[in-house]
Amino acid sequence: MGSFQLEDFAAGWIGGAASVIVGYPLDTVKTRLQAGVGYGNTFSCIRMVYKKESVFGFFKGMSFPLASIAVYNSVVFGVFSNTQRFLSQHHSREPEAGPPRNLSDLILASMVAGVVSVGLGTPVDLIKIRLQMQTQPFRETSLSLKPRAVALGEQPAYQGPVHCIATIVRTEGLAGLYRGASAMMLRDVPGYCLYFIPYVFLTDWITPEACADPSPYAVWLAGGVAGAISWGTATPMDVVKSRLQADGVYLSKYKGALDCISQSYQKEGLKVFFRGITVNAVRGFPMSAAMFLGYELSLRAFRGDYPVTSP
Repeated sequence: MGSFQLEDFAAGWIGGAASVIVGYPLDTVKTRLQAGVGYGNTFSCIRMVYKKESVFGFFKGMSFPLASIAVYNSVVFGVFSNTQRFLSQHHSREPEAGPPRNLSDLILASMVAGVVSVGLGTPVDLIKIRLQMQTQPFRETSLSLKPRAVALGEQPAYQGPVHCIATIVRTEGLAGLYRGASAMMLRDVPGYCLYFIPYVFLTDWITPEACADPSPYAVWLAGGVAGAISWGTATPMDVVKSRLQADGVYLSKYKGALDCISQSYQKEGLKVFFRGITVNAVRGFPMSAAMFLGYELSLRAFRGDYPVTSP
């Protein structure tokens, strides 16, 4: 029987922290492009955020994700690794033999990780997006809204992560923390399949047969490519999720995922679902490269296992 390994969770935590620090500025740009109004393209958005909020605008609300996303990635990577190991060992019946990875095992383990990620990640993403979105020019679209929404627009709705959580629970109930969960499920279950599977096959392809483990370069490259693929293809549902979760900072206009898709399509056409695809794919590379590199190197350090040969 294969052992449950806690090292995967600890290594996932370190990788998660590395990915947040590397990817957060572009994550802010991505959120503003998808859920805000008036930012134009990626470079226009970067210029506008910098001009109005300085460099700190790109790191708005980062303290909460840095603490929580590290834990979130810890669970996702721990669940994926242990599920995949359990399935592989169940098929081979030789736990110590290190059986070859089976595509069906990787798909199932990725889907399990995706489902777990929604339960843990929806509140984390919600708080992050609410804090990122309480700025101009999102508020400037409130001209035709209720006086309360315009009045609220004069000052930040949330003073920080804790106040944001308390406000959401008070005004929307505990269920409010899971706004956008259905869109996140549709994003993350296929998204993690297109995250872990390309990574596994790319590292196997890049790594010479003489090496027991992939080199740091192979991990970095395979992790980056996997991240770009996963985030690029996840963009349509990511747009819906971002809009649903940003909805409610100053007003609420969507009744659910289908209503958000319908309203977005009617007002902005099909292209709206690909808004932010460039920044998603671009930020997906360094974020995932840092994630997998932090994860693999930490795992080897914990186990005292270092590659002898490099490609």
